Amino acid sequence: MRRIGLAALGALILSAAPADAQSSRLDDIIARGVLKVGTTGDYRPFTARDLASGGYSGLDIDLAQSLAAALGVQVEFVATSWPNLAKDFDADKFDIAMGGVSITLERAKKGFFSIPYLREGKAPIARCADRDKYQTLAEIDRPDVTVIANPGGTNEKFDRARLRQARIAIYPDNATIFDQLAAGKADLMITDASEARYQQKLHQGALCAIHPDKPFDFAEKAYWMPRDEPLKAFVDQWLHMAIENGTLAAETAKWLE
Repeated sequence: MRRIGLAALGALILSAAPADAQSSRLDDIIARGVLKVGTTGDYRPFTARDLASGGYSGLDIDLAQSLAAALGVQVEFVATSWPNLAKDFDADKFDIAMGGVSITLERAKKGFFSIPYLREGKAPIARCADRDKYQTLAEIDRPDVTVIANPGGTNEKFDRARLRQARIAIYPDNATIFDQLAAGKADLMITDASEARYQQKLHQGALCAIHPDKPFDFAEKAYWMPRDEPLKAFVDQWLHMAIENGTLAAETAKWLE
C-alpha cells in the first residue's frame, strides 16, 4: 500500500510538472532575443513604412522599441495589413500587434489586449470648405454623399453598420487615401479622431477634422497579443509605467499634437 501511495504521489507530481515547467511566450521572446511586432505601416501617426528604406516610424513604432528595450531584446517588425491582420494573428506571425489597433470584441475573442493607452472614437474629416455639411450622421447618410474607407478595418465596419444610403467607396491604399479625399474623389471619410486630427495637420488648409473632440462613438486603442498571461502582465506593467513616468505623454505630444 505504501508503494502504491508513493507511486500515485509520483505520478501526480509528474503530471503537474509539465504545466508548471511549460514556457510562456514571454519566456520564448526573451530566449530568442527578438520581439516580433505586427504592424500595417500605413496608419499615421501610429505606424508608417518608408517604401524606399523599408523602415518604420510612428508613435507605436517608438513604443515598440521601448517595449523591446524593457524586455532586453531586439524588435523585428512584421508587415501585415488591416484585411489580413486577424489571419496573420491566427497564423502566429508575430508576438504582438502594434500600430493604432482598436479594441474590438471580435479581436478579444482571439487574444488579449493590453490596458488601453488612448481613448477616442470615429469622427468625420472632409475638405475644409465642406466641413459644415457633414456634422451629423443624418447629414452624411444621403444618396448623394460618397464616404471613402480603407478595407478590412474598423472604419469600413463602422460605415457599413451606420450608413444605409450614402455610397461607400473602398480605396485599397490607406497611405494615400487622404490625398484622394483632398483631390475630391470622395466627400468625406469617417476615421479615428486621432487620425482625423493628424491628417488635418498634414493637409493644412485642405482637410479639416469635424468635431474630433466629440466622436460618433467610443473606442480605445491598445496592443493585441496571443493568450499568454505572463506576456500580457509584462506589457501591462510596462505600459502602466510609461503612463506614470511621462513616456507615453511625451510620445503622444511628439506624434499627435
